[in-house]
Amino acid sequence: MSQENVDLTYRAYDAFNRRDLDAHLALMDDDVENVPRAELMEGTFRGHDGIRSWWENLFGVFPDFAIEVVEVRDLGDVTLAAVHQSGRGASSGLASDDTVWHVARWRRGKCVWWASFKTPEDALEAASVSE
Repeated sequence: MSQENVDLTYRAYDAFNRRDLDAHLALMDDDVENVPRAELMEGTFRGHDGIRSWWENLFGVFPDFAIEVVEVRDLGDVTLAAVHQSGRGASSGLASDDTVWHVARWRRGKCVWWASFKTPEDALEAASVSE
C-alpha cells in the first residue's frame, strides 16, 4: 500500500503543475486538511472547497508557481516529499525559490492531510512518525 501512496504523491504534484484542479481534487479526501507554511496568515484549508480556495489564492499571487519533486519517502500511510518550489509574484515580480518538505497522510487512496515544513524533522514531528 505504501508504494501506492508514493505514486499518488507524484500524481498530485503532476496535477498541480498541469493546473488540473479536478485531477488534484480526485486524489483528495472529501474532508482533506491542508496546512500551508503560511498558516498563521492563511489558516488551514479543509475539504474540496478549502483546496479550491487555497489553489486560487496561490495561483493568484504566483501564476507561474511550480513544484519540482526532489524525493518522496515512503513511511507507510505517510509520505514525506522534498520539493523545490518556485514562482514569481504577479504584481510584485519578486521571485520565490525554496526547498520545503511536504508530509501527507493517505487513507484508501486519498490524501486526508498534508502540510508544508522548512525541515524534514519538523515534518516528521508533525506527522508523528519517525524514520
